[in-house]
Amino acid sequence: MATTQTPFDKATDIEAWAEHYVCSVELQHKLAPPPPPKAFREGAVALRLSAPGRPPELRQAKRGERTPKQEALEEPYYRARTLHAFLHHELQAAELMCWAILAFPEAEPEFRRGLLAICLDEIRHMGLYVEHIRALGCQVGDFGVRDWFWKRVPTCTSKLEFVAVLGMGLEAANLEYAPSFAARFRRAGDEVGARIQERIAAEEVAHVGFATRWFARWTGGCDFDEWSRLLPPPLSPWVMHGNPIASDARRRAGMSEAFLQSLAAYVPEPKGRAAPLGEPE
Repeated sequence: MATTQTPFDKATDIEAWAEHYVCSVELQHKLAPPPPPKAFREGAVALRLSAPGRPPELRQAKRGERTPKQEALEEPYYRARTLHAFLHHELQAAELMCWAILAFPEAEPEFRRGLLAICLDEIRHMGLYVEHIRALGCQVGDFGVRDWFWKRVPTCTSKLEFVAVLGMGLEAANLEYAPSFAARFRRAGDEVGARIQERIAAEEVAHVGFATRWFARWTGGCDFDEWSRLLPPPLSPWVMHGNPIASDARRRAGMSEAFLQSLAAYVPEPKGRAAPLGEPE
């Protein structure tokens, strides 16, 4: 899905930059794009991109390429494979922030600038992963990837659904998973990898807080039932958290006590029950 527009580093507005970022098939553009322009486009119209560009280095994962168990993490190769999956999560999040900038041009400028700031955070996180993957003896592209987020988030039809699914859902789940993997890396003797996960978990609080604040502004609060109704099937609260729930981090991100209690107590109907997100990819 290569773009045919102005060269990436010649983009004159944020929308052009965002479109190039999503559509680029150059790995270097995904990992370290040029700085974005300062201004949004006057009179921008909604653009809903259906899929991202994928550099040839990022092949689709084969069946069975799952996150290794704890004993496998003793090997640098398997730690690199795990970090590669996390890097791809960050890439999808960065792309989808750009997707939302393009999809919701009528949204508040403050909200759209927040999306851009989070996109740049996700790109910076990718840099941390790239460096450590290389230190472990591997390269970006050595492992397959899955565009799991892209299969779900673009079904959102409003900015409210977007923050519910990505910010309060998928990113919030990382408040549980990142600390869990930090502990697993530390048990494997990889202190650098553990600290990267801890740093990203700490910075994720602000991203979840951004989504929660806008959700509250647009709906008047942090109501669990309202949030649940906004999740497009087959997504549900069941797949939007790890175990145990990181209550302290979620409180810092603005989630109410009632919301957290409902999240912890939620159990879906047995019919069609999906497995939790669990270990990514």
